[in-house]
Amino acid sequence: MGDLSSWTGWLLAATIVPPLLISALSLYPVRKYAGRLGLMAKFGGHSTHTNVTPLGGGIGIWLGVMVTFALGTLAVWYLKGSSEWQERLPEAISIHFNGVWSRVADLWKLLAAGSVLVALGFTDDRRGVNEWLRLAVEFAVAAYVVYGLGLGFTAFIEVAWLTNLLSMIWIVGLINSFNMLDNMDGLSGGVAAIIAASMAMVMLTTPDPGSARPQLFVAGLLLVVLGSLLGFLFHNRPPAKIFMGDAGSYFVGFLIAVSMLMATYAGNVGERPHAVLAPLCVMAVPFYDMTTVIWIRIRERRSIFKGDRSHFSHRLVDLGLSRTQAVLTIYLVTGTCGLAAVLLTLVSVTQAIMVFGIVLCMLLLVIILESTGWQKDE
Repeated sequence: MGDLSSWTGWLLAATIVPPLLISALSLYPVRKYAGRLGLMAKFGGHSTHTNVTPLGGGIGIWLGVMVTFALGTLAVWYLKGSSEWQERLPEAISIHFNGVWSRVADLWKLLAAGSVLVALGFTDDRRGVNEWLRLAVEFAVAAYVVYGLGLGFTAFIEVAWLTNLLSMIWIVGLINSFNMLDNMDGLSGGVAAIIAASMAMVMLTTPDPGSARPQLFVAGLLLVVLGSLLGFLFHNRPPAKIFMGDAGSYFVGFLIAVSMLMATYAGNVGERPHAVLAPLCVMAVPFYDMTTVIWIRIRERRSIFKGDRSHFSHRLVDLGLSRTQAVLTIYLVTGTCGLAAVLLTLVSVTQAIMVFGIVLCMLLLVIILESTGWQKDE
């Protein structure tokens, strides 16, 4: 595997800094011309903003990812054919060129599929899209990833049609969970950044069984997403100058979902089969928000597709927290779940039970605190 510190700095610099700068800089013109593009936020629904604000944050996130990978593809192509330049780089980096190059085609197929969702979200941000058409497109893209690209998880279930179906539901579920979480300044982008960072750490500390090396391809994808999100958060921090919009939340949710499907979570599955549950652990907060919001809407006999202020963040504000405090609280819970996900890939079954206990206690504490607000509403 090599010395972790010998290439981690190079990896972080190459995958986080470029998309951060591209995303942050590109959003200045997007903010300026958002009105002409019809990308202005509307009042009401599940949003709590009080000023007219652009919705084009997803454009910056998309550009950060696409331009970075375009430059990275060109760099790997050039360096792969140049032994002179390879000799100037640390061996811990150059030995990965062939492996990375072999997956470039799959990478661009994934980015193309994600771009379809960006186009869908862009249309939704501008003029709205019927919810059933939106779901149909999301499932079509998910089906392409699962059946066309052969990505999916088994979860030790030897039934192909069932695992394929679960994989598609996973992708669509994450797309919509991040979309629903996008209801306060810095919330969805910050939570997604924490999740991307946590899962990247999992990939860097969990070797691929076939090569016994860190999973640099998946880690790189997650770190580029992280960099783009950090660039966006520079503009989205309170008071937000621009919102992520559906284009951004669909794209981010899709890339995080697919990266988790591509990953291997246990170098030796026989020793740590529980490691495959790391994605569920790190996604605890978005899933909690989505599940409780759907339950509240069904209970109140309202459409599950219509935005409102019944989200986790809104409920925390109803308990007396400021919006900033609510967002930071959700960051803290997400960070705890992210650390637990990293631990899952490193510990034994007995220790994993204790890790799950910590996550469960965290969520139960949130539920107990929230129950005060629910009782007041009844």
